[in-house]
Amino acid sequence: MKLLLVIFIMHAIFIPCFSFDVPGKDLPLTLDYYKSTCPTVFDVIKKEMECIVKEDPRNAAIILRLHFHDCFVQGCDASVLLDETETLQGEKKASPNINSLKGYKIVDRIKNVIESECPEVVSCADLLTISARDATVLVGGPYWDVPVGRKDSKTASYELATTNLPTPEEGLVSIISKFYYQGLSVEDMVALVGAHTIGKAQCRNFRSRIYGDFRVTSALNPVSETYLASLRELCPESRGEGDSNVTAMDNVTPNLFDNSIYHTLLRGEGLLNSDQEMYTSMFGIQTRRIVSKYAEDPVAFFEQFSKSMVKMGNILNSKSLVDGEVRRNCRFVNT
Repeated sequence: MKLLLVIFIMHAIFIPCFSFDVPGKDLPLTLDYYKSTCPTVFDVIKKEMECIVKEDPRNAAIILRLHFHDCFVQGCDASVLLDETETLQGEKKASPNINSLKGYKIVDRIKNVIESECPEVVSCADLLTISARDATVLVGGPYWDVPVGRKDSKTASYELATTNLPTPEEGLVSIISKFYYQGLSVEDMVALVGAHTIGKAQCRNFRSRIYGDFRVTSALNPVSETYLASLRELCPESRGEGDSNVTAMDNVTPNLFDNSIYHTLLRGEGLLNSDQEMYTSMFGIQTRRIVSKYAEDPVAFFEQFSKSMVKMGNILNSKSLVDGEVRRNCRFVNT
């Protein structure tokens, strides 16, 4: 508890800022892409995000998750934001998204402000990427520079949204393969999962965990038993009962971006099976070491998280780079 207090105080007086070389420097993204066309874009998004997170701290996690789900399907091209139409099947109703993603109205709100300042200049993909960085900083996380210049896709992929995104009950080997497919390493994976330190999960996504091996991984710790009892009260064993009830994945500092989630995994109390697998899976020799490192060294976690967020943000849709657009409304392709 003293360590958490020290970290919290550090957050209050200092926001770590990391600068580093990014793999794939030949990518068509630059830090000054909007220097002449919309020089205020970063300030506008930051100001809006400050209000949005102040209204509800959970909005930070909502935007981070939206960005992650976007980048893992067709690259970071704002395809996740597209509504379904008669001619386009969107990604919002895909099984990993339908009960998980929110934040579309937040994006609409920011987009409206940006369009009033710089009409048809800033892509929804860049908007979401910048917002994810600002969301992290506003709840105590690290700052990093965001390369911009993405284009919005004119397509979406329900199929890829169903297959590419990790699921809460998935095994470690399968999840690692999904990150590798995106060009992300095991270290990237463990760091990016650290965003769960400010996330919440629905009962339907952790029911099998708390009625499964939770007692085994937490070693029958009396404190863990109390925590487990509270989770089971919130989430009944029968499917359909309380499915949408939510609780924090980090039950110690749920609104603070810190390394507490890794301490949760060390205690065997990870809420999602996919998270706990990183520490307790028989295949988790490498991930176990990384989890322990981040639990011990919050600065190492922040630095790697920053690098991994830039790396994930650089997953681009090659087709959109050629024939993509800047949507006027993030929900619809321009007509």
